[in-house]
Amino acid sequence: MYAERAPVRRSDVAIAKSGVIPVLSRNGDAPSGDESGRLRCVDVIGPRRKDGSFRSVEWTGFRVLRVVNGEMTMRAVRSGLSALVITSMFLLASSVSGASSPPSHARSPFPVTVRSAGGSVTIVSRPTSIVSLSATATEMLYAIGAGPQVRAVDKYSNYPPGTPITNLDGFSVNAEALTKYHPDLVVVAYEPAGFMAQMAKLKIPVLYEPAAPTLAVAYHQYLGLGRATGNYARAVAEVSRLKSRIARIVRTTPHVPAGTTYYYELDPTYYSVTSHTFMGQVLGLLGLKSIADGAGVNTNGGYPQLNAEFILQANPDYIFLTDGVTPHSVAARPGWSVLSAVSHHRIVSLNADIASRWGPRIVDLLQAVANAITKFQR
Repeated sequence: MYAERAPVRRSDVAIAKSGVIPVLSRNGDAPSGDESGRLRCVDVIGPRRKDGSFRSVEWTGFRVLRVVNGEMTMRAVRSGLSALVITSMFLLASSVSGASSPPSHARSPFPVTVRSAGGSVTIVSRPTSIVSLSATATEMLYAIGAGPQVRAVDKYSNYPPGTPITNLDGFSVNAEALTKYHPDLVVVAYEPAGFMAQMAKLKIPVLYEPAAPTLAVAYHQYLGLGRATGNYARAVAEVSRLKSRIARIVRTTPHVPAGTTYYYELDPTYYSVTSHTFMGQVLGLLGLKSIADGAGVNTNGGYPQLNAEFILQANPDYIFLTDGVTPHSVAARPGWSVLSAVSHHRIVSLNADIASRWGPRIVDLLQAVANAITKFQR
């Protein structure tokens, strides 16, 4: 289960929650249309200096990307154009890209239409009273510089420190609870029945950004939020930063032997993730394979419930815990002392909040796993 969540409860297994990928829910639907395969790239070229060289500015243009192992690749534009052509292209791109700091004479990027999982949404002017009902979206908004525009967040949005936390619950939110914050944009990761109709009646735009099934879709969500809030350039920069950090972690982590496996524990009842889930793909960047694949990679949406016998037979090389269970208690489970992960002390506790979200701190989780691999490979 890869999800925003409160502390794990047995009831969470059966009930979908806002911003959560519950074990039994359908999760991470990709946005409709073809934009999940598109991204804007940045060239660095601009007005001439006195010595004849060019200053750096950002120019954005569409480039189709490929998804490789859950990550998007981009071919940068070559900067061999004449100053006149480049200037014209820069002005045109600035008028439609949604950049947060356009030249003073350039037209505002608003109104802007953003495509999300819930369809196309038009935002008339730059939002100044955003309500986020998704802990991941909250982290993304602050990462792209939209924090000052956020008026209220749900009770699970505990990061970064200082967010305007309220008692709002994205799992059961209603229009009446939101209106006192006078929102001009609402971001959700879960769609309660009738909620969208209520918001449409009040003419409040809603971005529906459910749990991302891949890194590519997570990057798409950053860019959508950037366009919607007038912070597109910052969103592009954040996506580039995340890609660079992930690439560095993968490059500097020792290679594990082929076939190295793990058991990823979501809760004490042995729900786990397959290699085809968001988290499975992230861990796969380090060469790791989930033992839950043996239960069927698409079983229960990629989040099968295993049992002790299955885990003992699979004998994972690593165990990753995200449910607050300690390595000591795992080692004390009947028969588990013979597991390779237990006998070699390769049990890793991961931050439950980070493990349940697909925002900017996913690189911290990947780094924690990479650190464990580095330690155990010595």
